Amino acid sequence: MRLLQYGILVMVMVFFVSGCLIGDIRDDIVIISDSPVPEGLKKPELDKINEIKSASEGKDDNLKNVIQATGNYTIIEYLSRNPEANNPKSMDFSVGGYDVIDITVYEEPDLSRENVRISADGYISFPLVGRVKVDGLTTSGIESLLSEMLAQGEYLLNAHVSVTVKEFRSKQFMVLGSVKSPGSYPLQAKERVLDAISKAGGIDFDQGGKEAMIIRTENSVPKPERGNKGDKTVTENKKADEDEKIVIRIELNSLLKGGDQISNILLADKDLIYIPRAESFYIIGQVQKPGSYPYMEKEITLVEAITKAGGFTPIAARNRTRIVRVEDGVEKIIVVKVDAIIESGQKGKDVLLRPGDVIVVPEGFF
Repeated sequence: MRLLQYGILVMVMVFFVSGCLIGDIRDDIVIISDSPVPEGLKKPELDKINEIKSASEGKDDNLKNVIQATGNYTIIEYLSRNPEANNPKSMDFSVGGYDVIDITVYEEPDLSRENVRISADGYISFPLVGRVKVDGLTTSGIESLLSEMLAQGEYLLNAHVSVTVKEFRSKQFMVLGSVKSPGSYPLQAKERVLDAISKAGGIDFDQGGKEAMIIRTENSVPKPERGNKGDKTVTENKKADEDEKIVIRIELNSLLKGGDQISNILLADKDLIYIPRAESFYIIGQVQKPGSYPYMEKEITLVEAITKAGGFTPIAARNRTRIVRVEDGVEKIIVVKVDAIIESGQKGKDVLLRPGDVIVVPEGFF
């Protein structure tokens, strides 16, 4: 009887110790260290980490700072604030310096002119009436002005004048970010967001493309300030024509699928259309396809990322996989025993990645 009790006691102790050891192994699957340098990595791996850090620093920082410091609006908020901004009539194209126009006078073909270039200061030369300032006028405005001037000079009464813009050069917009051909483009009459994306070669969905931002320059004339000086009221006019920037945010998926035509707003001079690139994570070392990967999913784990990179190479030190992560300005090293996660089926131990993480799979020792 005593022997049986002794045997049961030994079994209980073994089970208890085993349970503790198993618990230690589980806790040992993921180790987090605040060490600034990942231990056990070779110089090429460390150099690659530093290269990734340098490349990510300052990337689009100026643009991001402008966006953060500027008033942001959804497309609905912006249009409620500026209801005429999407009205083709109120947003009709006005010409400016370097635009090229064709002028047709139906009653007198000899007066018609092609390829009339508007000067930098906004003037054209036209027979009989001389220099005419057209800067800021629409084509219909130029037609009315020329007809009126011909009548005032008693050269031609009720002239029927037609003006068309042949080359658009006075106004520009820019497209940056996740597009195939970023750059600056001339703004034509009644162009919209989708026209801009098309000119820029379309969205590069491998880099992102879920949201677009229009950084728009608006002309803001401040209200006069009033102050009392003796018995007189003094009105101080601040500098007019001050430029104010705003950001208009557009959700791209519904716009591209045709379900949200409200977001396809008319472009304005100096618009900057920015389509942010998806943030990335990086895998270096002993995987089949090392490199940069866009963080497209809402969540992706370490094991899923390694699978996306084609899996380990035969010489990978799978249980010394590291994640280099920066949190609140502090660099942390997370050492993960990937085999322990896969073989034990403990998906709960798998580590969720964050944008900017660098996964390092070192070479095994043989």
